[in-house]
Amino acid sequence: MGTMFAVVLVFVGCCSNVVSLELLVRDFPGCGNIVTFAQFVFIALEGFIFETNLGRKKPAIPVRNYVIMVTMFFTVSVINNYALNFNIAMPLHMIFRSGSLIANMILGIVILKKRYSASKYLSIALVSAGIFICTIMSARQVNVSGEGSEDQGFYTFMHWLIGIAMLTFALLMSARMGIFQETLYKQYGKHSKEALFYNHFLPLPGFLLFSTDIYNHCILFSQSTPVIVPVVERTVPIMWLYLLINVITQYVCIRGVFILTTECASLTVTLVVTLRKFFSLIFSILYFQNPFTTWHWVGTAVVFAGTLLYTEVWSSIQAALRGAKEKKAE
Repeated sequence: MGTMFAVVLVFVGCCSNVVSLELLVRDFPGCGNIVTFAQFVFIALEGFIFETNLGRKKPAIPVRNYVIMVTMFFTVSVINNYALNFNIAMPLHMIFRSGSLIANMILGIVILKKRYSASKYLSIALVSAGIFICTIMSARQVNVSGEGSEDQGFYTFMHWLIGIAMLTFALLMSARMGIFQETLYKQYGKHSKEALFYNHFLPLPGFLLFSTDIYNHCILFSQSTPVIVPVVERTVPIMWLYLLINVITQYVCIRGVFILTTECASLTVTLVVTLRKFFSLIFSILYFQNPFTTWHWVGTAVVFAGTLLYTEVWSSIQAALRGAKEKKAE
């Protein structure tokens, strides 16, 4: 029951979150910092009240370990959102982040000295190829859209290339954080709500580095078109409404993911999150009519084929069907 509830939270929360983020980014492409800050404040406040009992409950995992995890988590969150400032389209953003399996495997081999089966290496090759195809096609679109003077086109492309480098760094850092988190849970046990709180509370001072940008976007959001909120019958600038929806749906999504990490094996969590990304991607393309060529579809299909191969979902389905047939035979 807990697992099913968590899966529903992940799909409903994350897909709704993508929609609200797309609406925010369309009007203000550089709003990544204020979005990240709002998400962190909301989740930290909720955790402070309900998880730590207003700071009276001692953490099960030492705070020094959370400081290390939080440094990585904060870096990943800020860089992923800030990369949207560098001409990175939302579909490419989602596809690129689907490559977490590659990063996890590479760091698992390097740091934990893990060894994998041939099917795992094949799946990673597929995921890598899919991301490469989508990235190259997006690079061509950037070159086309940047046509004009030669200098302007070169600047646009280099600007986009910085965004790709940021996403790559965030991908590897996220994988490293996952390995660190795995070792902590083995040592101290799994405490999803506690980890959720500290991962969002401890980084808050770091947003002082972006205070000017956050303040400027507060002003811009307040100047956006006013709309009437149905229930309270109050007029609110539409960008603040989008931000509120984004924050709530982000909480629902990440709460579901943290519940899954305590209820399921890591492969199951990866599969659920990846399928969620796939549905979010399809919705983003169809609803917002984002540019998506045939080669983008090919790349996306290859990424998710590789992901399904990595998580051994086909083997699991076959095993379940065999088990069902054996029960019928008895």
